[in-house]
Amino acid sequence: MLELVVFMCGAVVMILEMVGSRILAPYLGSSIIVWTSLIGIILGSLSLGYWWGGRRADKNPDRRSLSIIIVLASFLVAGIAVTKSFVLDFLQDYTTNVHAASVIATVVLFAPPGILLGMITPYAVKLKMISLDKSGNTVGSLYAISTVGSIFGTFLGGFYLIAYFGSTKILFILAAVLAATSLAEFFEDRLLKFSALVLFIALMAAAGSYESYRASLGFHDVDTNYNRIIIYDGKTANSGTLRVMTTHPKAMQSAMKLEAPEELVLPYSGYYDLVSWFKPDPRSFLILGGGGYSYPMYALEKYPDAKIDVVEVDPGVTELARRFFYLKDDPRLAIIHEDARCFLRKMGKKYDAILVDVFNSHYSIPFHLTTIETAKAFHSGLADDGVVILNILSGMEGREGRFLRAEYATYRSVFKQVYLFPVTSTENGALWQNVMLVAMKSDKEAGTPDADSPFHEFYTHLWKKPVAADVPILTDDFAPVDSYIVF
Repeated sequence: MLELVVFMCGAVVMILEMVGSRILAPYLGSSIIVWTSLIGIILGSLSLGYWWGGRRADKNPDRRSLSIIIVLASFLVAGIAVTKSFVLDFLQDYTTNVHAASVIATVVLFAPPGILLGMITPYAVKLKMISLDKSGNTVGSLYAISTVGSIFGTFLGGFYLIAYFGSTKILFILAAVLAATSLAEFFEDRLLKFSALVLFIALMAAAGSYESYRASLGFHDVDTNYNRIIIYDGKTANSGTLRVMTTHPKAMQSAMKLEAPEELVLPYSGYYDLVSWFKPDPRSFLILGGGGYSYPMYALEKYPDAKIDVVEVDPGVTELARRFFYLKDDPRLAIIHEDARCFLRKMGKKYDAILVDVFNSHYSIPFHLTTIETAKAFHSGLADDGVVILNILSGMEGREGRFLRAEYATYRSVFKQVYLFPVTSTENGALWQNVMLVAMKSDKEAGTPDADSPFHEFYTHLWKKPVAADVPILTDDFAPVDSYIVF
């Protein structure tokens, strides 16, 4: 039975760590900074648990104590589900440094159960120890079983649980598993047995009802193989209903007015219409990033002769767009579920326009889509007079604009013309905002729209100040975007 205990607890540790990344993502992103904090703090808490568990086991090595530790770990795992929103909302409101916020969040939420889970294996070793002659075999065997459990939990969580269950539901399931493990380990104490059984039943009931309850309120929290996606409805200033999709903090991936789903709601999305100024009458589009598919659906109406290919890495996003954002099949719309760089490597045709909307949060940027290698792939995939338009979240100047300036330098090294259009303000260079980067393959200048042109308003946002050349070009070998976006 001790072998089963260390196996199950080893599995729980790894699943908890993987789920932790999904819990933190909507508030702190999923950058390397968040992953570093999560891995480091959990390893630290396990180390403390190993030390403390060993000391406790030497003083009081009995199965009842081990069962109590497992029950307490179950309570603390369930406690994450109850307290996570409060803790993360507080940190998002009062902490602007993502390094500090991710460390504090991980310590508060995951260190307590991590310490108790770390105590279990040394406790089991002490209980299993028969003689000093076989101590090495006992220790090695139990730690091997614990590690095998961790491997099992890694594949179970990554391949199955996260793809089919929400993060909160998984926490309740893990807590229930720990309660059942405690119950199986020590079945003699009536009070402990009754407490573990009640906890197991309550947690399984909570796991089954929590997501349904939130969905009934119009709040959908969905985990896919790639993202934790939150969809909710809210009222706009003119009393309309706005449906929002988000995967990262402080940024909407898509938004739609339910009363007018054909309208572009997010201000930056209208700037993609610049494509027809720089490339009149475009007939073929490549759009990287689907989200709620607002712009692809809009483009189907605006450009009736154009064919549109959308590359979206996450099939779950597309399914949610069909369910909640009115995405429908169209013979002129092709949806490819693949990583954008993989698609670019085997891209077999040229496009009039490539629109990029994958840098949708400064908390987590796919670095491999920022580099000169990607820019060169765009260049080779364009028609001779084609255009690339990227949506970037960044400042323009100072520390807040390092990522934008690195991306600008990268595209300037590949394309003959590069323009920047800050969406919110052309005066405040330190303002974090949507910035549209336009890159032209041709050296033929497009000119400036007349005052009565539909593009005139966009051109009033053209950045005319010099762009500092103070950061290096981004490459696959060196693209420190995570450090550029933290300020």
